[in-house]
Amino acid sequence: MSDLTKLKISEARDALRKGDVTSVELTDACLKAIDTADALGAFVHKTPELAMGQAKSADDRIKAGGAPDLCGIPLGIKDLFCTKGVPSQAASAILNGFKPEYESTVTSQLFDAGAVMLGKLNMDEFAMGSSNETSTYGNAINPWRRGNDATALTPGGSSGGSAAAVAADLCLAATGTDTGGSIRQPAAFTGITGIKPTYGRCSRWGIVAFASSLDQAGPMTKDVRDAAIMLEAMCGHDPKDSTSADLPVPNFEAMLTGDIRGKTIGIPREYRMDGMPDAIETLWSEGRCMLEDAGAAIKDISLPHTKYALPTYYVIAPAEASSNLARYDGVRYGHRAKLAQGDGITDMYEKTRAEGFGPEVQRRVMVGTYVLSAGFYDAYYNRARKVRTLIKRDFEDVFAQGVDAILTPATPSAAFELGKKHVDPVEMYLNDVFTVTVNLAGLPGISVPTGVDSNGLPLGLQLIGRPWEEGDLLNTAYALEQAAGFVAKPTQWW
Repeated sequence: MSDLTKLKISEARDALRKGDVTSVELTDACLKAIDTADALGAFVHKTPELAMGQAKSADDRIKAGGAPDLCGIPLGIKDLFCTKGVPSQAASAILNGFKPEYESTVTSQLFDAGAVMLGKLNMDEFAMGSSNETSTYGNAINPWRRGNDATALTPGGSSGGSAAAVAADLCLAATGTDTGGSIRQPAAFTGITGIKPTYGRCSRWGIVAFASSLDQAGPMTKDVRDAAIMLEAMCGHDPKDSTSADLPVPNFEAMLTGDIRGKTIGIPREYRMDGMPDAIETLWSEGRCMLEDAGAAIKDISLPHTKYALPTYYVIAPAEASSNLARYDGVRYGHRAKLAQGDGITDMYEKTRAEGFGPEVQRRVMVGTYVLSAGFYDAYYNRARKVRTLIKRDFEDVFAQGVDAILTPATPSAAFELGKKHVDPVEMYLNDVFTVTVNLAGLPGISVPTGVDSNGLPLGLQLIGRPWEEGDLLNTAYALEQAAGFVAKPTQWW
């Protein structure tokens, strides 16, 4: 079987069961593809020996019969997930040399299902970024190009390595995390599918924390069916995570009928913003027509507090980050600065953090510490928490009116040039304008590739669902995917 790396999870699963291919052959093909794609900067810690060992075990399990859907499927794992005995740095110099003695719950569940880990994937440092330019490993590069223009483009962030790897067919799928859009935005930039489930659906245990009330893991895949298959394996209650929901996990793939007749899709007027590119506006309008043609009712809705979402997010997220990142002090693990004679414990903390944290992480820690400080706590953090409640209530009111899902753009533009927005933090933060509300409200959201712009770059639309109804959301996304018929792939240059 040729072009093994181009297979989707569903296709590879069926081929493995039929005996048309083995996991060892599939894994070997991915490892060879990875070795020829260093120019993309996607894989930062390769694990070929581990991968081949897992693949051999998967083949034995498949032969025995009754293997789970993900058995034998080669995946990439975002560097934010702790993987036992494998470097897990969150793309930060402060965690140089850190190899956990434990496995994150999500990766443990994937490996229990027989998935194969090809290696760890690039990302923004501590998941703080929208372009994968804050990584200690260097930039991840989008495999897509603007026509014949060789200018390097961002794959998005923070899950930029995951997005680039899946789009370039280096792995069949990858894990991502989403704090303010870090699965959905890079998925849209690279022409793949990415879903952030309801907060609490996937365990956060063993995932390096950024903002604990916002972080959520999810799959990044080649299509909606693959997202459904992988999400089911990632979900489930975890007693080690106090925010993990003790709810049954449905068979998401079985819910993909494509029938959305009788469903109501909301179109929020607040997401139509000044300066939105014509390509995004057109895509959104076309998506609306696609869902309407599929039998859904379209309803104009209002989410009045949307305009406060971005500033609210950039108060809450840095505040939680400043608390979470206080543990990196050079004492217990990771990088420790060299001290001069006479230096004390405070000097060690300061020097270690100055050397270990990059500029964007330092910026967010300082902002977070400021908004939590005496005299500013009520003015900023407490007020942001109250606005967050209002944003969540907006969604609750809309869903109470019978809306089943909400359709919005996924990003305010197609992928942009690396270095273009990195110098202006505020301009970079605006990339999250369509996605942060979903995290603030704890809702599930999915990005589906639905078109290309005038330069041939992929564009995505976002669907936002009711809490805990990922199956229904995936089915609506499946209907949109079928209607859009997106099949474009990047031309290989790496």
